[in-house]
Amino acid sequence: MAVGKINSALGQYNYISGINSVDNRNQHKSHAVSVPSFTAKTVALNSANQINIRTELTNKDEKKKYNEVCAQLDRNTKKVINTLLKNGVLLNNNSDDKSTVLDNLHKIAIMPRAQGLTNNGILRDTIATIAYPFLITQQFGDIPNNYRQTAIQANNTFKNNSPDVRQTSDDIDVEHSGTCVAASTEFKLAKQMPAEFARLAQELSSPKLSATKRIKLENLADNTLNGVWLLNAFEMPFELDKNYNDAELKFSPDKNAIIRAQIQTTDKDPDERTPLDVLMQSTFMQIGSQQSYNTLTDKRAGKFNQNDKGLIEFEKTFTESVVFDKNILSVTYQTVDENARLVGYETDLDTMKRHLMTALDMGENIIIGYTQTNENNIIVNGHEITIVGYKKDDSGKLSFICNDTDDGISRPIVYSEDYLLPKIHHAALPKEVVEKDMNIVPNWEEGIDMFKQMKRQAA
Repeated sequence: MAVGKINSALGQYNYISGINSVDNRNQHKSHAVSVPSFTAKTVALNSANQINIRTELTNKDEKKKYNEVCAQLDRNTKKVINTLLKNGVLLNNNSDDKSTVLDNLHKIAIMPRAQGLTNNGILRDTIATIAYPFLITQQFGDIPNNYRQTAIQANNTFKNNSPDVRQTSDDIDVEHSGTCVAASTEFKLAKQMPAEFARLAQELSSPKLSATKRIKLENLADNTLNGVWLLNAFEMPFELDKNYNDAELKFSPDKNAIIRAQIQTTDKDPDERTPLDVLMQSTFMQIGSQQSYNTLTDKRAGKFNQNDKGLIEFEKTFTESVVFDKNILSVTYQTVDENARLVGYETDLDTMKRHLMTALDMGENIIIGYTQTNENNIIVNGHEITIVGYKKDDSGKLSFICNDTDDGISRPIVYSEDYLLPKIHHAALPKEVVEKDMNIVPNWEEGIDMFKQMKRQAA
């Protein structure tokens, strides 16, 4: 895991939806010029890592599981799961324990769920999300009156003075979500690794409200000690393997996530998060925020961030690395001075475009952080979205096909290269795509430097 050279001022800049989310939605609508037709000739899309595609149930156990899952589905969802079988997704086993999508859907259908969650609800949401990940949203939704006192009491834990208690009642009414990094990670996982998505969905919604994940420490750092440093720095619960090359991590949503998930089970409005979205996004926010996230307020603490919303680039890179167990390079393209002013780029836009297109051709979905600036080129907002493909018009002009979990649009959106490329601050890319063009600083070195700098500032 590594990051491109990054200015320390922007290192503390959070990528959230924030105060400008309404403006973001308006911009997205004006630039969403069409719903792309995903044809092989015009769009480079992810293959979901399906090397051995299986489209038929081949033994009694698979047929039994399929029938028992279908017994709990309505007619439309049965059609969806049949489509997943025919296109090879249902029997995809690209998961941590090699279980298939079907294996995990079957567990969701027949095994107990956490208190307040339903088998049918989690099953339906998991199938729908895998079939069409563009449904994922980061919109919180309101807290109904019948849940309000429970939420306030849960949020008041460890608060003793009256002003803090009064503030709690306001804090739980989240208007602008800061989970764009987590929602983008959820989207990429559902789209690129459906079996692993289903496995996490099953475990996180079970009564234990946690999941295990095995990773290779070499995907975090150049040696075991530095990998362990990162896990400890992020306060990640883990156990080292006997060979000291691998680690088993424990993923969990924060303790208040179940309340939000219960609310969305009984009182979900259109365009709000599903209970599954709540659990997934809380879990990924916990990973990035050093286990300090609170779903009730959408706020976090943590040693690497002075802001209480969202995740910074360093935290986002760690989260993506452990979720996908890959050596993620967060390549920084924008040059920003100490006053958060955009002053240039680390490489030319044509090189940036080539990096993105090459990664997309390799089957990657690319989570990017883009910035918005004011009239003085000062960065005023940052947001994370995912690039899933590209296409060219008759004149050869390139457009990128993207997913935004905060635009209120449950379908891909299209941005021209002229609009999007200058706004990209960083992108998560495979090492081989960029190593010849960019200077890469190992992420654990970046983390140590950042930690030391923050300690000096505190002193």
